[in-house]
Amino acid sequence: MGLLVVLMVMSLSTSALGAENPAPTKDIVDTALEAGEFKTLAAALEKAGLVNALKGDGPFTVFAPTDAAFEKLLKELNVTPEQLLEREDLATILQYHVVPGKVMSRDLKEGMKAKTLATKEVTFSLNPARVNNANIVKPDIQASNGVIHVIDTVLIPAN
Repeated sequence: MGLLVVLMVMSLSTSALGAENPAPTKDIVDTALEAGEFKTLAAALEKAGLVNALKGDGPFTVFAPTDAAFEKLLKELNVTPEQLLEREDLATILQYHVVPGKVMSRDLKEGMKAKTLATKEVTFSLNPARVNNANIVKPDIQASNGVIHVIDTVLIPAN
C-alpha cells in the first residue's frame, strides 16, 4: 500500500513538473512572429520563399535579428527596406542565420564554428556570447522544431 502511495505521489509530481515546462507547440516562424520584434525578418523570409522551410521538421537553430538590427543594417547600407528585400542574395543572407540541428547556448564553446544553411561558417565567442559580430541578446527560445537565439546585428556572409 505504501508503495502505491509513493508511486501516485511521484506520478503527480512528474505531471506537475511537465505542466510547468510544456513542450513548445509553435514552430520557429510562429514563435518569432508572436514575439513581435521580427517583422522585417518575417517579411524577408516570405520574400525569399523560406517560410515553409523553417516551418519544417528541423531541428534548426536560428540566429534571429530584431527589427532594430535590420534598421541598423539599412542605415549601414544606405538602402530602404524595399531595396533590401529585392537583393539577389537575400535567401543566402537569411540562410546564413540558420544552423542545422539544435544548438543551445550551453553547447557553445569559445572559437566554435558551425556551418550554416548557406554553406558558410559562423564563429562563436563567449563573454559576451556572440555569433560573428552579433551579440546574442536572448538565447534559447524554444520552438517545436528548434531554437531561436535573438541577435542585435544582421549577419552578412563574406563573398
